[in-house]
Amino acid sequence: MRQRYREGMEDQLGSLGLALNAVIWWNSLYLDAAVKHLRAQGFPATDEMCARLSPICYDHINFLGRYAFTCAELNTGLRPFHDPTTEP
Repeated sequence: MRQRYREGMEDQLGSLGLALNAVIWWNSLYLDAAVKHLRAQGFPATDEMCARLSPICYDHINFLGRYAFTCAELNTGLRPFHDPTTEP
């Protein structure tokens, strides 16, 4: 929190909350897709296993810096999963 006045702090907290909500939504989409993918491949991903998943992790998101967001094609669906066995 860099602002010394209350309104600035409220704005920054609101922005942080928005960013955190976006990360949780993004993670939820991909966790759901990953579980469906595993089940389709025959992995026994039970409801008990899935109950332990949490979309709150954010280590893969860099909150530092400035970002520009462009409008993407909305009908393309989720991006493909990362395959760790292949080189980028």
